[in-house]
Amino acid sequence: MLLLGFFGMEAMAHVMHKYVMHGFLWSLHKSHHQKSKGFFEKNDWYFVIFALPAILLILQGARMGFNYWFYLGAGIAVYGFTYLVVHDIIIHQRIRVFTKLSNRYVTALRRAHKAHHADVSKDAAVSYGMLWVHPKYFDTPKSKAQ
Repeated sequence: MLLLGFFGMEAMAHVMHKYVMHGFLWSLHKSHHQKSKGFFEKNDWYFVIFALPAILLILQGARMGFNYWFYLGAGIAVYGFTYLVVHDIIIHQRIRVFTKLSNRYVTALRRAHKAHHADVSKDAAVSYGMLWVHPKYFDTPKSKAQ
């Protein structure tokens, strides 16, 4: 159930990013596509918003004897932590660690995210997921992506 929660969140992240963050809640996400004036941005509220279901599932599952709700919530929480590390630390380097990572996957991940940020308008973005990277970003010559 933990793995279902974790991997299910990649699909959910894609849908939420494309239709909610680039949709009716663009007012929060827009700050992420603009030059930031400080460490925090309005977009960071999504961390709180998306953590709430995980917290509620973990608490409910623990109350019911650590049943499947607990493990589903734990999988969502692990995805949230992974998102923090991959998106905020590795891709955007909001905390300056892992700055020298350059394997094939990380390079493709950064290319996909750079493509997502190439146009700052609400409707023009591509590549909405986080961990799954379209194969075309693995094939892009290094000179084009950087």
